[in-house]
Amino acid sequence: MNMNTLRVTEIFYSIQGESTKTGLPTVFIRLTGCPLRCIYCDTEYAFTGGENLKISEIIQTVKSSSSQHVCITGGEPLAQPNVHILMNELAQLDYAISLETSGYIDVSNVNSKVKIIMDIKTPESKEVDKNNWENINLLKNEDEVKFVICNRNDYEWSKEIMEKYMIYEQCNVLMSPVADLMEPRTLAEWILEDSLPVRFQIQLHKILWHNQPGK
Repeated sequence: MNMNTLRVTEIFYSIQGESTKTGLPTVFIRLTGCPLRCIYCDTEYAFTGGENLKISEIIQTVKSSSSQHVCITGGEPLAQPNVHILMNELAQLDYAISLETSGYIDVSNVNSKVKIIMDIKTPESKEVDKNNWENINLLKNEDEVKFVICNRNDYEWSKEIMEKYMIYEQCNVLMSPVADLMEPRTLAEWILEDSLPVRFQIQLHKILWHNQPGK
């Protein structure tokens, strides 16, 4: 691949459905490809395909929107090294950038202006062995860690990991129920019972548009 291009599945303008920026109009850049295969993945269409776009073309598309918020997602965005060029150029233009990553790939070279939203894989995802634990120490206070919870086992495991790495003292921690697999109210009640220092979230975009691509 040319050093000035990225493989892109879609670029779209929508409402941010997750993270502490939930509800904000945002431009999403979904890059193609992912080395993981989580059992609950809702973007399998981004594993393959896509089209090669020049980074300058991607930035021009972002500029065509009035939003200052940009979310780079996938797939796994860091699987394409050229994503760093994109992030650096967007940062120079003063966009508020978030990067959604599995945490499998080293985040040490991510531009410091980019908010990292790192998804720590739980046992039920079937990709727990892909967690790169060294990445946790690289997170900034404004970054976020997300646990996607399938069941009670995932929840208890996540609590242990939070405590072991003291994640809630380093950055924001999010917990989400897997859509159509776990009752959101149940997870909310567990969090309340344990007075867990996390932010409960459900995927707002799925409530609004279900699993419609480009939303």
